[in-house]
Amino acid sequence: MTLQALDGWKRTHLSEELTETDVNKRVIVMGWILRRRDHGGVIFIDLRDRKGLVQLVFNPEFSQQTHAQAHNLRPEWVIAIRGEVRPRPDDSLNPDLVTGKIEIFVDELKILNSSDPPPFPLDEETNPTDAVRYKYRYLDLRKPTGARQNLLFRNRLLSQIRNFLSSEDFIEIETPFLTTSTPEGARDYLVPSRLSTGSFYALPQSPQLFKQLLMVAGFERYYQIARCFRDEDLRADRQPEFTQLDIETSFIEEKDLFTIMETMIQSIFRELLGIELKAPFPTIPYCDAMARYGLDKPDVRFGLELTDITSAIRETGFGVFKNAVNSGGIVKAIKVEDGAKLSRKDLDDLRDFAAVYGGKGVAYTRIKDGGEWQSPIAKFLSDQERSEINRLIGAEPGHVVLFGADSAKIVNDVLGNLRNHLGAKLGLIPAGNFEFLWVTEFPMFEFDEDAKRFKAMHHPFTSPMEGDLDLMETDPGLVRSRAYDLVLNGSEIGGGSMRIYRKDVQQRVFKALGIDEEDAEQKFGFLLEALRYGAPPHGGIAFGIDRITAILTGSESIRDVIAFPKTQRATCPLTGAPTPVNPEQLKELGIRIVMRKE
Repeated sequence: MTLQALDGWKRTHLSEELTETDVNKRVIVMGWILRRRDHGGVIFIDLRDRKGLVQLVFNPEFSQQTHAQAHNLRPEWVIAIRGEVRPRPDDSLNPDLVTGKIEIFVDELKILNSSDPPPFPLDEETNPTDAVRYKYRYLDLRKPTGARQNLLFRNRLLSQIRNFLSSEDFIEIETPFLTTSTPEGARDYLVPSRLSTGSFYALPQSPQLFKQLLMVAGFERYYQIARCFRDEDLRADRQPEFTQLDIETSFIEEKDLFTIMETMIQSIFRELLGIELKAPFPTIPYCDAMARYGLDKPDVRFGLELTDITSAIRETGFGVFKNAVNSGGIVKAIKVEDGAKLSRKDLDDLRDFAAVYGGKGVAYTRIKDGGEWQSPIAKFLSDQERSEINRLIGAEPGHVVLFGADSAKIVNDVLGNLRNHLGAKLGLIPAGNFEFLWVTEFPMFEFDEDAKRFKAMHHPFTSPMEGDLDLMETDPGLVRSRAYDLVLNGSEIGGGSMRIYRKDVQQRVFKALGIDEEDAEQKFGFLLEALRYGAPPHGGIAFGIDRITAILTGSESIRDVIAFPKTQRATCPLTGAPTPVNPEQLKELGIRIVMRKE
């Protein structure tokens, strides 16, 4: 077999550009062989290119030379052909293909490259293991479904975003990849400097400070499809490198920003999914979200809301509830109306479920006729306590009630995640629904028990609520911020805030976080100086492109919407990265490797 070059051949059509109007035309198409079929002398080949499939016919009556060559062709070989478009016979029409009404009779063939047999078939729907798929990702992406379709959808999504933001007078500006390491966030990926021995750049966790400086520069409306990097533990919706839509605006407040973003989301759903969304999206303060759903990213497509029953058992003698209340904790309950769907085993297994989120267990009761409890804990509660709990949660016969008792954080984590689990298990989540929700007024600070100090819940450049400024020094835990998240079906797809634009407020926030003046100047001096020169009121938001694409394509993991994803150990199955480097490279950088003990 002799491989050939293009020698001036130029493709005239991609596969799915060919229609019945092209019958009798001479065309040149190029691509990969998906499959070859020999039907009694006539050979058929399905040729795949980036648009789809087209059927090639090698008929000895049309061209004996190409027919003879076709016997040697194998799947995934790369070929170019010249031939004549003809209508398919009625008995071989394929309504599942865009090109299912035509085929190409081949009279010239160029074999551009051969291929070894691929490690898994590319013409079947069954998938190999993830390890094999990611090692041979370039082959996995040849398959017309799955990750390939997701990447094509992602391209359309980014195009729609750019078109919309351009129409709204936003300016696309790129910010640096090599920047300074900052505290108060996830771990940075560090890059050693060859010219400044012992010093390091950090890859950006977000363009946060640069986009704020662009507001000081007077651009007013900025956006960027930004690559970001975080050295953190990975899950299905996390990657060490990810893409976000980064947006910042000046002379604007929350309501106006929400309107622009909702209009953008509406345009995405309209153009890409053919779905009309209603706006404005509902808004809920953080404290209400935690009270009703236990999580700050609630899925509001179904009920099963949490009820605080602490008031009903404040004087109880039941040890589990009593200890929680006496320790400053709370007791909450979830009412499951169709309690018959939960078996005894389902209820007993909740102990293991709670342990995942730091809980010791989940108590339960079935409500019988007359409000009677059928429960291992019924005997520990008085008639009055059981009656008041029934009243607070609206318990009726046939219901099952689930209880969590511990610190507020653990109770909310356990019951909030249990609520999502039960929503899926009991079939309460309507298929095909997209429910958006703005969560607002997040706490400005949260206390870090390990460090014994407050840390920023979002980041230290988030503006506190004006009315809470006087609490900054006296009770930081009560300060609310002007931060907000956009939640879709229980997933946070975007988050942002109005920013601090006054130097004195920024310094007060640093002080509340335990960052002294010297540290603040060393790490954020450039920002503090910029705030001296007429910074406008401004705010912004960042959307997770990977997560949004995964939700809109129905993908279980963001790895299915990324061209070359990393594993959960942040390694690249394709290239083997991270890998050791030449000792000479380390010497040039002034770096010595010290192996740490496990």
